[in-house]
Amino acid sequence: MKIYIRFVLVVSVLVSCTTQGQEPPIIFGSETTLEDLTSMSESDKKINWINVNTDPDTWRTEKDMLICKGMPIGVMRSEKQYENFILQVEWRHMEAGGNSGVFVWSDAKPDPKSALPGGVEVQMLELDWVKLNTRDGKVPPIAYVHGELFGVGGVETNPDNPRGTRSKSIENRALGKGKWNSYTVICVDGTIKLSVNGKFVNGISKSTIKKGYLCLESEGAEIHFRNFKLIELPAGVTSKEQVVKVLD
Repeated sequence: MKIYIRFVLVVSVLVSCTTQGQEPPIIFGSETTLEDLTSMSESDKKINWINVNTDPDTWRTEKDMLICKGMPIGVMRSEKQYENFILQVEWRHMEAGGNSGVFVWSDAKPDPKSALPGGVEVQMLELDWVKLNTRDGKVPPIAYVHGELFGVGGVETNPDNPRGTRSKSIENRALGKGKWNSYTVICVDGTIKLSVNGKFVNGISKSTIKKGYLCLESEGAEIHFRNFKLIELPAGVTSKEQVVKVLD
């Protein structure tokens, strides 16, 4: 009887979302807190994601993997906001020159022209992107593709390894099409440090926004994600101006 009641409740929620023109959340990845992790408490929670401005079939899960078909350009966002945290994620592009990324401290409000939100982007480009974007015989630096960090939508940062206002990785550690890459992203008090495949190679500091949503990016090519894990850290001294607006 209890199983039947639970089934009815789940169906009711799904029907309610459909009738109100809303998609049910995508469940992908897990989160815990540093306190629970150090106390050996089994408190991992699933992360709910909301489709912001892509098609209903842009994102899908297969077992423990999230697949993004890359079209249309846009994002899905986390249901809740995060301030200080450690994020681990594996990703692989399935097309040469594929483009994607994860936004941290994001407002999750897409710009009408770019279809992408504000925040700090952690770039995920496939290695052949530089070859496919040669201009006037000049090939862009390979450092573009494996974890460039930059503010978007008015968010300003101080780059560790400047390329204009952006910060580029100091060593190429990314693997190409069809191969899994591992990112560790540490976000604390407006500072971000990025490890690519087991080595820290990039960072920014003094972000003008220090709390917001996570967004995963669909930008023209199929990409796969897996092993998405987030550890929330203690809060910092963050002003109202450094926190994005809460979305319904």
